[in-house]
Amino acid sequence: MPKSAILSRPEKKPVEMGLWRKIQEKRTCYVLIAPYMILFSIFTILPVCISLFISFTSYNILEAPKWVWLENYIRLFLGDEIFIKSIGNTLLMAVVVGPGGYVLSLLLAWFINELPTKLRSVVALVFYIPAISGNAFLVWTTLFSGDDYGWLNGFLLRYGLINEAQQWLKKPEYMMPIVIAVALWSSLGQSFLAFIAGLQGVDRSYYEAASVDGLRNRWQELWFITLPIMKPQMIFGAVMSITAAFNIGGVTAALCGMPSQDYAVHTMMNHLEDFGGTRYEMGYASAIATVLFLMMIICNRLFQKAISKVGS
Repeated sequence: MPKSAILSRPEKKPVEMGLWRKIQEKRTCYVLIAPYMILFSIFTILPVCISLFISFTSYNILEAPKWVWLENYIRLFLGDEIFIKSIGNTLLMAVVVGPGGYVLSLLLAWFINELPTKLRSVVALVFYIPAISGNAFLVWTTLFSGDDYGWLNGFLLRYGLINEAQQWLKKPEYMMPIVIAVALWSSLGQSFLAFIAGLQGVDRSYYEAASVDGLRNRWQELWFITLPIMKPQMIFGAVMSITAAFNIGGVTAALCGMPSQDYAVHTMMNHLEDFGGTRYEMGYASAIATVLFLMMIICNRLFQKAISKVGS
């Protein structure tokens, strides 16, 4: 074999490279992502770790934390009936608002994506407004106001459907459906834009090829082509929907007060705000936050596992 052929032969790189060598090769990427990772670690990871530590202590901000081991968690599950009730309320709202808002956002995005470009922009803005409206609850409190001037009471009284004004936001039998409806309405915008962006990124040639292969209707296009391509946006939407579903506390406080009548719509977030923001029992509040955090992680895992089966 000629010597020149031997010299021109490319050297074989080792299959396994050391961690430090990989970092050196991608050092530009690490430098660019470093500012975000530093801020994320300081303002997200570190507070979570501190909260987990404080959950095993008795801490009231004014005095140094006192280590109490599992006392806060035992008190939560064995001595706090309101917390147990808040778990049930939170799970009920999360089961309805999380998947419900997620599916509605996806279907609305799919429908709006079929509209002409100009009309699509207007309709997308209309559906995204609930996510950015700061005083949106003012409309709902006026609608369900308990006096004769409330829009719903005024309408029903005018047509003789009721004999006296109803306390929609004070009676437990009405409070939960109203809160769930408002939470669904306000949650549509959080995943909506991600789904719109995902639908816009699907190449139309896939649909043409699928029609040649025997795809028969739009639902099959959605299940076998659109949703598998949109999995990154779907996972993002799932995380946002579940986070919003477990974070329902502002809705209940704005509509039904804090605490609500008979704790009918009292959520874990309301309980957390009560002990952390009012009573300053930070150890106990951190234990509530830890339980809520673990519930959100479990639900996120289940949701992502379900999304991974889309299109199969």
